[in-house]
Amino acid sequence: MKKRVLGIVLSVLMTAGLLSGCGSEQESWKVTCPWAPSGVAAVVSQKAAEKSTAYSENITLVAEAVAGDAATVNTWVQDTKADDEELVFVGEGLLSITSILDPAKMQFDYDNFAYVENLYSSIFVLSADATLNINDIAELEAYAADADEISVAVNGATGSEAFLAASLFGAMGAGDRLKLVAYTSAAEAAQAVAKGETSFAVSHQSQILETQQQGGVTIVCAFDEKPLENGPFAGVEGVGEKGYPYFRNRCFVMACAGTDADKVEELKKLYDDILADEEVVTWLQETMLLEVDTMSEDDVKDHIENVQNIVNEYKDIVTG
Repeated sequence: MKKRVLGIVLSVLMTAGLLSGCGSEQESWKVTCPWAPSGVAAVVSQKAAEKSTAYSENITLVAEAVAGDAATVNTWVQDTKADDEELVFVGEGLLSITSILDPAKMQFDYDNFAYVENLYSSIFVLSADATLNINDIAELEAYAADADEISVAVNGATGSEAFLAASLFGAMGAGDRLKLVAYTSAAEAAQAVAKGETSFAVSHQSQILETQQQGGVTIVCAFDEKPLENGPFAGVEGVGEKGYPYFRNRCFVMACAGTDADKVEELKKLYDDILADEEVVTWLQETMLLEVDTMSEDDVKDHIENVQNIVNEYKDIVTG
């Protein structure tokens, strides 16, 4: 009798164990980056993937970078269903710039996604040829008032950097003298100013750091509302302080529209935990020169609208 009771107890315990195991089944979520495989977003995505197992017992993030921008996201939207373990990055480049300048490239809109989290924010900076000796916004304004031509290196003819340059010099009343020089990569654009190919460049902070350390450029201002707080350029003025338009470059993690709300919340918590990790925060700020900038969905929609307003106001300068 005792053996029979023991057998029943063991059977119940084994069943309970199997059921609890079913509830913690491992999920592998592929995170598609539709930009350069060696770019900022792809590198940060890989870091998040490496950290994911430390903060979730049942979700592992797998980073994948596929160059292609709108085309890659078109394919992702077409192939992904709400119950698929798939995530993708989008940002203001697609949702606020391409959607206005070249909407035919996009076979999706914001409603195709369920927002998870903002992976990071990059505060772009304006650098100047060191021989110009321009070190702040007041000196930039004086230069812009007298210059016959203002040449600025940017990544791509109609990217975020181009619109930041156009909005700044346009608001200074110098849009008619602005010459945007498009390069095929952000790193190449950042180096152009030091080579004397342009007078200025708009770039990620990390991409201009080495040139600044070598004395080839000065860092004039940052495209944010206040001075930079972290990294080697801490203290550099924000254009927003002086009333000029600006936006941060952001990277939104998206699931497919219709994904279970509890699952989206679980993914958001995972990213939030990763982005609160002390090692990750330090790495982002000191190595990548990026900001941890978690956002609500309302924040995201406000960001998209702000950039759209800037694009609509200054697109004639950019597309010329």
